[in-house]
Amino acid sequence: MIMPRGEPLLMPVNPVFIVLSLVAGLAINLLPLGRVVWTPDLLMVLLVFWGVHQPLRIGMGVAFVLGLCMDVAQSALLGQHALAYTVLSFAAIAIHRRLLWYSVPSQALQVLPLFALAHAIELLLRLVSGGIFPGWWVFLAPLLEAALWPLASWVLLAPQRRPPDSDQNRPL
Repeated sequence: MIMPRGEPLLMPVNPVFIVLSLVAGLAINLLPLGRVVWTPDLLMVLLVFWGVHQPLRIGMGVAFVLGLCMDVAQSALLGQHALAYTVLSFAAIAIHRRLLWYSVPSQALQVLPLFALAHAIELLLRLVSGGIFPGWWVFLAPLLEAALWPLASWVLLAPQRRPPDSDQNRPL
């Protein structure tokens, strides 16, 4: 694969960093912040990010397990988040090669439909199971998650951008 001009080569990602970021995203989602419907789901952002950048390490199985954890923690319909996260992860892995050719702001526009699809699945399952419509503010969450994409890219790729060795005599 030919790298786009001006893009630095990235170091390999540490698997412990991936796990810690997903655990941190799960912990942030579990904080009792008065869960309003427009709050962005940080775990969704992380699952899409790692599904795009590391599709062989973070797949649909991890998304399913994290979705079950969210279902249990929020006392939601069992499988609601699991299905949404699994579909989201599948879609992210399906477009990961194409998505990496775009700039980060363009990537945010490309992942916006994925976030909207995941929230639509959650909303549809909630309504089918007898829940009430939470209001039109629910459609703000995918926009906020897409807006978080550049920040997530910058923060999560930072450890991979460091130089491999601090030796000043090496040409690379």
